[in-house]
Amino acid sequence: MSYEAAERVTEYQARRIELDTNARFEAIVAAFEGAVPELTDAAALARLAEDGDWQSFTRDLAWESPSGFVRVWSSRPGELLSAAGSRRPSAVWLIVNHAIGARLFRHDPTTALYSPLRVEAHAAAGAGTVLAFDVPSARLRSFGTNKVTQAGAELDRALGDLVEDLGLPRPSALRR
Repeated sequence: MSYEAAERVTEYQARRIELDTNARFEAIVAAFEGAVPELTDAAALARLAEDGDWQSFTRDLAWESPSGFVRVWSSRPGELLSAAGSRRPSAVWLIVNHAIGARLFRHDPTTALYSPLRVEAHAAAGAGTVLAFDVPSARLRSFGTNKVTQAGAELDRALGDLVEDLGLPRPSALRR
């Protein structure tokens, strides 16, 4: 079976931040996973059914995670890639702020490409750890919708708050 499709191509500029820290990899991973609790889709749906409404659900999440972010997926590619000769530990997470993500999705479901956010940490070549992520508003601005752009700025602020919660300085691109 074949389907017809119309193609739209949008070019945009992304901004990646890489924070070179003096923290040990294990310390950054522990701090991150402590600050951003895990919440699978199945667990979120069960909690939503228990809470009864969206506002209660997101309000309860804010108590558990002051930044508003939860981890919906995690990977340790360094473990697998060690078979290919890589010796650097790495962790990758998808994190979402459900309250902001819901507003984004309501304005344009395609924004789900950029919320959840991807965050990566790896041991630096020397001592320390590199924490990397894209600036949310840079990608979301490409939708050309004021409400989506505003939500992107809110994600920037929340991500900056999370970085500070980890004991790291707020990146200049995520200034309030």
